[in-house]
Amino acid sequence: MYSAETHQNLISRIPGVTGRTIEDWLHAVAEGPGLLRCEDKIDWLRREYEISYGYAKAIVHEYDLRRAAARM
Repeated sequence: MYSAETHQNLISRIPGVTGRTIEDWLHAVAEGPGLLRCEDKIDWLRREYEISYGYAKAIVHEYDLRRAAARM
């Protein structure tokens, strides 16, 4: 895994690189096929939306962080 700073840098670049907001991406993961493993979610995003591994991983990590925060 990478540092929190690197993660935030990746997240901040996603809209410019992909043309979609991070909220759009998080919604896509939430409404996706309901995969349980992080790697499966990453692979699905890469196939479905043709984005790089790094950005897909950052999106899934952000999704998991926000879900964990919401449970607290």
